[in-house]
Amino acid sequence: MQSPAFSGIPWIASNAYAYPVLEVLHITGIALLLGNLVLLELRLWGAAPELPVQPLARLSLRLVLGGFALVAASGLLMFAAHPAEMLGNRAFVLKLALVMLAGLNAAMFHARGGLERPDGVARAQTVLSLGLWLAAIICGRWIAYL
Repeated sequence: MQSPAFSGIPWIASNAYAYPVLEVLHITGIALLLGNLVLLELRLWGAAPELPVQPLARLSLRLVLGGFALVAASGLLMFAAHPAEMLGNRAFVLKLALVMLAGLNAAMFHARGGLERPDGVARAQTVLSLGLWLAAIICGRWIAYL
């Protein structure tokens, strides 16, 4: 018998619109997060040198955080629909690990002042960031197939 703590939120799973709306919100959050990260990372790699890094970073990082908040909120609600199934899904568990690593990479990037000195380490961190987020998105798509 399944524990009540892992039974999920039935209205999300049973409502014809709830889960698809959450998926749209999740994808919108991913677009905000990844799109703005790529924009800022391209600037750190030297694209559009006429754009000052700091004002661009202030704008794009606000949108990144807003996108992440949307991804986290919608993701938690989708998880709540089928928690036991999700915890048993290798792609889901790997996705969470990748998101955690992306967050740690971002914290290390900002802690060392990567925006102020876009050196080789900072640029490597941007490549790692993009790779981690893309891998997390790929794992997210594979959840339905494992």
